[in-house]
Amino acid sequence: MRYTVRMSLVYLNGKLLPKDQACISIADAGFLHGASVFTTMRAHRGVVFRLDRHIRRLMETLEFVGIAHDASADDLARWTRELLAANQLSESRLRITLTPGQDEFDSGASPTTLITAEPLPQYPAEWYEKGLTVVISSFKQARGDPTFGYKTGCYLPRVLARQEAACKGAEEALWFTWDNRLAEACFCNVFVVRDGKVFTPPRDTPVLPGVVREAVIELCAAMGIECSDADELTIDDLLGSSEVFLTGSCTGIRPVVRIERQHVVGEGPGELTGWIMRAYQDLLDSECSR
Repeated sequence: MRYTVRMSLVYLNGKLLPKDQACISIADAGFLHGASVFTTMRAHRGVVFRLDRHIRRLMETLEFVGIAHDASADDLARWTRELLAANQLSESRLRITLTPGQDEFDSGASPTTLITAEPLPQYPAEWYEKGLTVVISSFKQARGDPTFGYKTGCYLPRVLARQEAACKGAEEALWFTWDNRLAEACFCNVFVVRDGKVFTPPRDTPVLPGVVREAVIELCAAMGIECSDADELTIDDLLGSSEVFLTGSCTGIRPVVRIERQHVVGEGPGELTGWIMRAYQDLLDSECSR
């Protein structure tokens, strides 16, 4: 019996290429200095969830960090859709990465545009059915640091924090600021539930303005659930919560049931979290219909 292996394609600087043939310069500032911005997206049923919102945030980040690039929002949207179709993917994880190209000390710099699309990972069912264990990261976030609140190529601290969590038998790590305000997880936003109300840290904590974070706030309003991102949250707010959940573009909504080894959150994934998870799945199905 013969099997056909479909070669994964990427979009790189105007061309669709097999993944193993795509190359960037060793002088690219994204490689040398982490001088890049990116966004990670989910496609469901062959449609990228809120693609325009992802690209708008990406362009805002590009402007904020001052990276020179010539890609337009319309171009990025078109190239992303073309790549998804070329890879014939229904459930997919996509990423757009933009860099200024060659190092500023080299002549002839040309910006780099890379878009990748891979099958959506098969995340463990127990994450959603039984919930996650998280730890408190030993790293801190600082207001004014462009590596926080924006998706840039400087993600090493987050990778190290995730490794720290894994060594402790946890799936994620929660970050606090230097003045002890709850911020986010390594690659996700965090929500807490207290007295039937939902809270998430303010944007200027700083936290990433996650696309699923935004969707959850909208869903809560539509469902008549009080949800606020105006109040700063502390460790007492976190530990005093009846429910905690994380939101991310590819992982969706995941309940948290344990913080460190000692603290149990509720009696398992909470009822309100379950309502929001189901509402989010309905939203995905609705917005990602062809």
